[in-house]
Amino acid sequence: MPIKENLRKILETIPDHVTLVAVSKTKPIEELMEAYESGQRIFGENKVQEMVGKWEELPKDIQWHMIGHLQRNKVKYMAEFVSLVHGVDSFRLLKEIDKRASGQNRTIDCLLQMHIAEEDTKFGLDRTELEDMINSKEFKSLANINIKGLMGMATFTENQSQIRREFRQLKSIFDDLKNKIPQLDILSMGMSGDYKVAIEEGSTMVRIGSSIFGARNY
Repeated sequence: MPIKENLRKILETIPDHVTLVAVSKTKPIEELMEAYESGQRIFGENKVQEMVGKWEELPKDIQWHMIGHLQRNKVKYMAEFVSLVHGVDSFRLLKEIDKRASGQNRTIDCLLQMHIAEEDTKFGLDRTELEDMINSKEFKSLANINIKGLMGMATFTENQSQIRREFRQLKSIFDDLKNKIPQLDILSMGMSGDYKVAIEEGSTMVRIGSSIFGARNY
Protein backbone atom coordinates (compact mmCIF):
# COMPACT_ATOMS: atom_id res chain seq x y z
CA MET A 1 0.00 0.00 0.00
CA PRO A 2 1.43 3.41 -0.91
CA ILE A 3 2.75 5.73 1.76
CA LYS A 4 0.08 8.34 1.01
CA GLU A 5 -2.70 5.83 1.75
CA ASN A 6 -0.98 4.63 4.93
CA LEU A 7 -0.64 8.21 6.16
CA ARG A 8 -4.28 8.99 5.45
CA LYS A 9 -5.43 5.88 7.33
CA ILE A 10 -3.29 6.68 10.37
CA LEU A 11 -4.34 10.34 10.46
CA GLU A 12 -7.96 9.19 10.53
CA THR A 13 -7.23 7.38 13.80
CA ILE A 14 -5.41 10.31 15.44
CA PRO A 15 -7.35 13.16 17.08
CA ASP A 16 -6.53 16.76 16.10
CA HIS A 17 -4.67 17.53 19.33
CA VAL A 18 -2.16 14.72 18.69
CA THR A 19 0.92 15.34 16.51
CA LEU A 20 2.17 12.62 14.18
CA VAL A 21 5.93 12.14 13.91
CA ALA A 22 6.69 10.01 10.83
CA VAL A 23 9.61 7.81 11.86
CA SER A 24 11.74 7.78 8.73
CA LYS A 25 14.91 6.09 10.02
CA THR A 26 16.57 3.80 7.44
CA LYS A 27 14.12 5.01 4.77
CA PRO A 28 15.33 6.52 1.48
CA ILE A 29 14.79 10.15 0.44
CA GLU A 30 12.17 9.16 -2.19
CA GLU A 31 9.93 7.66 0.48
CA LEU A 32 10.24 10.72 2.70
CA MET A 33 9.35 12.88 -0.29
CA GLU A 34 6.26 10.78 -0.89
CA ALA A 35 5.16 11.44 2.68
CA TYR A 36 6.13 15.11 2.32
CA GLU A 37 4.03 15.46 -0.82
CA SER A 38 1.10 13.97 1.10
CA GLY A 39 1.43 16.83 3.59
CA GLN A 40 3.65 15.31 6.31
CA ARG A 41 6.13 17.85 7.71
CA ILE A 42 7.48 16.21 10.88
CA PHE A 43 9.99 13.38 10.56
CA GLY A 44 11.78 11.43 13.29
CA GLU A 45 15.26 9.98 12.96
CA ASN A 46 17.30 8.00 15.47
CA LYS A 47 20.79 8.49 14.01
CA VAL A 48 22.27 11.96 13.82
CA GLN A 49 24.36 11.33 10.69
CA GLU A 50 21.39 10.00 8.76
CA MET A 51 19.26 12.94 9.89
CA VAL A 52 21.92 15.47 8.80
CA GLY A 53 22.14 13.85 5.35
CA LYS A 54 18.37 14.02 4.89
CA TRP A 55 18.16 17.58 6.21
CA GLU A 56 20.72 18.66 3.61
CA GLU A 57 18.75 17.10 0.75
CA LEU A 58 15.13 17.68 1.68
CA PRO A 59 12.87 20.79 1.78
CA LYS A 60 13.69 23.20 4.56
CA ASP A 61 10.16 23.45 5.99
CA ILE A 62 10.53 19.95 7.45
CA GLN A 63 10.78 19.72 11.23
CA TRP A 64 13.38 17.15 12.25
CA HIS A 65 12.88 15.28 15.51
CA MET A 66 15.73 13.34 17.08
CA ILE A 67 13.94 10.35 18.59
CA GLY A 68 16.77 7.90 19.27
CA HIS A 69 19.30 7.63 22.05
CA LEU A 70 21.55 10.65 21.62
CA GLN A 71 25.27 10.71 22.40
CA ARG A 72 26.67 14.02 23.62
CA ASN A 73 29.44 14.09 21.01
CA LYS A 74 26.83 14.04 18.21
CA VAL A 75 24.79 17.04 19.36
CA LYS A 76 26.99 19.55 17.52
CA TYR A 77 26.12 18.08 14.12
CA MET A 78 22.39 18.76 14.43
CA ALA A 79 22.32 21.85 16.66
CA GLU A 80 21.83 24.11 13.66
CA PHE A 81 18.49 22.64 12.58
CA VAL A 82 16.93 20.05 14.92
CA SER A 83 13.36 21.02 15.96
CA LEU A 84 12.82 18.71 18.93
CA VAL A 85 15.01 16.27 20.85
CA HIS A 86 12.82 13.50 22.31
CA GLY A 87 15.35 11.49 24.24
CA VAL A 88 17.04 13.75 26.79
CA ASP A 89 17.92 11.09 29.35
CA SER A 90 20.58 12.84 31.43
CA PHE A 91 21.47 16.27 32.74
CA ARG A 92 24.88 16.07 31.03
CA LEU A 93 23.15 15.65 27.67
CA LEU A 94 20.81 18.57 28.37
CA LYS A 95 23.79 20.82 29.22
CA GLU A 96 25.53 19.80 25.97
CA ILE A 97 22.39 20.64 23.94
CA ASP A 98 22.21 24.01 25.70
CA LYS A 99 25.87 24.73 24.93
CA ARG A 100 25.55 23.78 21.23
CA ALA A 101 22.28 25.70 20.84
CA SER A 102 23.97 28.76 22.31
CA GLY A 103 26.76 28.40 19.74
CA GLN A 104 24.12 28.47 17.00
CA ASN A 105 22.32 31.38 18.65
CA ARG A 106 19.08 29.44 18.94
CA THR A 107 16.90 27.68 21.49
CA ILE A 108 16.32 23.95 21.10
CA ASP A 109 13.09 22.34 22.25
CA CYS A 110 13.62 19.20 24.34
CA LEU A 111 11.62 16.40 25.90
CA LEU A 112 12.91 14.67 29.01
CA GLN A 113 12.89 10.91 28.55
CA MET A 114 11.44 8.99 31.48
CA HIS A 115 12.14 5.32 32.16
CA ILE A 116 8.69 3.75 32.46
CA ALA A 117 9.22 0.29 30.97
CA GLU A 118 9.81 -2.78 33.11
CA GLU A 119 12.59 -3.76 30.68
CA ASP A 120 16.10 -2.70 31.65
CA THR A 121 17.15 -1.94 28.10
CA LYS A 122 15.37 1.38 27.76
CA PHE A 123 17.05 4.68 28.55
CA GLY A 124 15.50 7.38 30.68
CA LEU A 125 15.34 9.24 33.97
CA ASP A 126 13.53 8.03 37.05
CA ARG A 127 11.38 10.34 39.19
CA THR A 128 14.16 11.14 41.63
CA GLU A 129 16.60 12.10 38.88
CA LEU A 130 13.90 14.24 37.28
CA GLU A 131 13.14 16.06 40.55
CA ASP A 132 16.83 16.61 41.34
CA MET A 133 17.45 17.98 37.87
CA ILE A 134 14.59 20.45 37.61
CA ASN A 135 15.12 21.72 41.14
CA SER A 136 18.82 22.39 40.60
CA LYS A 137 20.19 25.90 40.21
CA GLU A 138 22.16 24.85 37.15
CA PHE A 139 19.00 23.66 35.38
CA LYS A 140 17.38 27.05 35.87
CA SER A 141 20.42 28.75 34.34
CA LEU A 142 20.20 26.92 30.97
CA ALA A 143 19.12 29.66 28.57
CA ASN A 144 19.16 27.89 25.19
CA ILE A 145 16.91 24.91 25.80
CA ASN A 146 13.17 24.86 26.18
CA ILE A 147 11.65 21.89 28.01
CA LYS A 148 8.43 21.10 26.15
CA GLY A 149 7.40 17.91 27.90
CA LEU A 150 8.19 14.25 28.44
CA MET A 151 8.80 11.17 26.34
CA GLY A 152 8.63 7.53 27.28
CA MET A 153 8.56 4.07 25.75
CA ALA A 154 6.43 1.24 27.07
CA THR A 155 7.70 -2.30 27.43
CA PHE A 156 7.71 -4.27 24.19
CA THR A 157 5.00 -6.76 25.12
CA GLU A 158 1.62 -8.10 24.02
CA ASN A 159 0.29 -7.34 27.50
CA GLN A 160 -2.02 -4.39 26.89
CA SER A 161 -2.73 -3.75 30.55
CA GLN A 162 0.98 -3.47 31.29
CA ILE A 163 1.46 -1.02 28.40
CA ARG A 164 -1.53 1.01 29.60
CA ARG A 165 -0.18 1.05 33.16
CA GLU A 166 3.22 2.33 32.00
CA PHE A 167 1.66 5.08 29.86
CA ARG A 168 -0.61 6.06 32.75
CA GLN A 169 2.43 6.34 35.00
CA LEU A 170 4.11 8.69 32.51
CA LYS A 171 0.97 10.82 32.23
CA SER A 172 0.88 11.19 36.00
CA ILE A 173 4.55 12.30 36.09
CA PHE A 174 3.73 14.75 33.28
CA ASP A 175 0.78 16.21 35.21
CA ASP A 176 2.91 16.65 38.36
CA LEU A 177 5.69 18.32 36.40
CA LYS A 178 3.25 20.67 34.68
CA ASN A 179 2.57 22.23 38.08
CA LYS A 180 6.24 23.22 38.22
CA ILE A 181 6.80 23.96 34.50
CA PRO A 182 3.43 25.24 33.25
CA GLN A 183 4.51 25.60 29.61
CA LEU A 184 4.79 21.81 29.15
CA ASP A 185 2.50 20.71 26.34
CA ILE A 186 4.03 17.61 24.75
CA LEU A 187 3.66 14.07 26.02
CA SER A 188 5.39 11.89 23.43
CA MET A 189 4.33 8.29 23.88
CA GLY A 190 3.09 5.61 21.54
CA MET A 191 4.52 3.94 18.44
CA SER A 192 3.06 1.86 15.58
CA GLY A 193 2.06 -1.01 17.88
CA ASP A 194 0.66 0.88 20.87
CA TYR A 195 -0.20 4.44 19.79
CA LYS A 196 -3.97 4.01 20.18
CA VAL A 197 -3.57 3.00 23.83
CA ALA A 198 -1.09 5.86 24.30
CA ILE A 199 -3.61 8.40 22.95
CA GLU A 200 -6.30 7.03 25.27
CA GLU A 201 -3.87 7.56 28.15
CA GLY A 202 -3.10 11.17 27.25
CA SER A 203 -0.38 11.19 24.59
CA THR A 204 -0.15 14.36 22.50
CA MET A 205 2.56 13.09 20.11
CA VAL A 206 2.97 9.66 18.52
CA ARG A 207 6.01 8.26 16.71
CA ILE A 208 4.95 6.00 13.85
CA GLY A 209 7.25 4.38 11.31
CA SER A 210 6.42 0.89 10.06
CA SER A 211 2.68 1.58 9.71
CA ILE A 212 3.57 4.43 7.31
CA PHE A 213 6.67 3.22 5.49
CA GLY A 214 6.41 -0.55 5.94
CA ALA A 215 9.02 -2.68 7.71
CA ARG A 216 12.42 -1.12 8.36
CA ASN A 217 15.34 -1.50 5.97
CA TYR A 218 18.50 -2.71 7.65
